[in-house]
Amino acid sequence: MALPSYSLRDPNGMYTFSSRPRPVEIRSKYREPAPEQTQRQYGNIMYDRRVVRGNTFAQYPIPRQTDQSDPAKQQAFKRRAIARRQARVHLRTKSPEALQGRQHVDVQTDLYLEELSNVIEATDIDCQTDEFLDKPATPLFIPAKSGVDAGTQIEEGELFDFDLEVQPVLEVLVGKTIEQSLLEVMEEEELACLRTQQRIFQELRNNELAEVQRLQEQERRRREEKELRVAQQKEALKKERETAEKIAAQAFSQQYLAGLLPSVFTSLRNHGYFYDPVEKDIEVNFLPWLMAEVNDQLKKRFVARELLDTIIYEVSQKRLEEFNRLETRQDSSDP
Repeated sequence: MALPSYSLRDPNGMYTFSSRPRPVEIRSKYREPAPEQTQRQYGNIMYDRRVVRGNTFAQYPIPRQTDQSDPAKQQAFKRRAIARRQARVHLRTKSPEALQGRQHVDVQTDLYLEELSNVIEATDIDCQTDEFLDKPATPLFIPAKSGVDAGTQIEEGELFDFDLEVQPVLEVLVGKTIEQSLLEVMEEEELACLRTQQRIFQELRNNELAEVQRLQEQERRRREEKELRVAQQKEALKKERETAEKIAAQAFSQQYLAGLLPSVFTSLRNHGYFYDPVEKDIEVNFLPWLMAEVNDQLKKRFVARELLDTIIYEVSQKRLEEFNRLETRQDSSDP
């Protein structure tokens, strides 16, 4: 890609571009095989470390002593630094926000994943110091004059004309500065366009996501309604089938039992399943109770008789023993 060309229109150094400005090509540190085989890269020369910016005649200026003891100036300097930092953060191009339920994470892009096990522990420590004046700059060392002074004669016209010789340098410097300014302006416009496109894309994506959610919700409602209708229809068919089966079973049972009931009742009556309630109550309840009461009375009489027999036997034994004692005494008393 060729650099933009321009032509001078008047002696004051005004020029016009004959082609659209393009970014400056970044040359590789190493020698490339061929320009047509590699993809060219372009960048901003204002951030190139090989370009020296500023006055080359005063690389080491004498530092000016500033009054650091004024708190108002320090606060103003801090506010300006914070404002510049916020402006840089605001102008920085950001990635679109993650979708709902997702998040952006840092991943490794190497061919082989490497476990990051070394965790560096960092600690922040602050200290408060008193305000004090900076040390003034050390004056430059000027050696003492020695030797013999010498002079030379320079005639008019021997030295170069500064106004004439400096004009090409000034043209190059001014042209390069304007060119770089235009590049920066175009870069800012491009960034603004990118932000606008990003905002438009974000709005379109949000609208599409809302539309997708609406369609999903509509499809879900339709699916639920369909499933509900199918379930209701199946339930109605099932009830209708059960009703038809019940009606058929009832008709079949009535037809089958029409001639079966008389014969069954006759057989049950012959086998004694149909009986008189009074007779059944006497046989089942009264007769067992009567027999139980008779048995109780007989048991009581038997116990009483046994008790009476025992008493009579004991009395008889006692009397027999007394008679035996009396006979024994009479026999012992007779000579």
